[in-house]
Amino acid sequence: MSYEHIIGIIGFLIFLMVFARLYNTLIRRKNGIEYALSAIDAYLKKRCDLIPTLIETVKHYMEYEKNLIWELTALRTKVLSSNFTLAERAELDSRIARFMRSIILSAENYPELKTSMNFLQLQAAMNEVEEQISAARRALSASITEYNNAVKSFPTNIMASLMGYKEYEWFKVTDDERRLPDVRGLFRE
Repeated sequence: MSYEHIIGIIGFLIFLMVFARLYNTLIRRKNGIEYALSAIDAYLKKRCDLIPTLIETVKHYMEYEKNLIWELTALRTKVLSSNFTLAERAELDSRIARFMRSIILSAENYPELKTSMNFLQLQAAMNEVEEQISAARRALSASITEYNNAVKSFPTNIMASLMGYKEYEWFKVTDDERRLPDVRGLFRE
């Protein structure tokens, strides 16, 4: 075997190792996003699983908020029955969070409900789930940042274009979520 053949084989092996490393980097980053999305879905399902118990607990106290409860139930059913894009998922998540805040804040009108052990436990469970969702969103943002950086940075951008990988869209908060809730408005009749 000639010297040129050996150099050619070594060069090809180096190219193959670089190619494999770039490919594996992109796959790991994409899998990180899928993992984070899966975690968010698990927490959203956990939140949806708490909703019927919360509704049953407050139903007896909150005649005034019946429409709120029906809308929340409809949203829960929609979330559990479909697959969504990240933007659709963010919108539904925002709407459910808004309704959940409204129910919790409306409890102020019902002293018996506020002191109910079941309601207090549910309120604590909901707060815990909201914290978990928030942490999962942060993990998703970190994964998307790493992935998008890899898709845009040299030399992984070359591999990304060969694989058809594009930048990932961000989980966006709606304008309604950015605004503070109108607590006074919740108690007006």
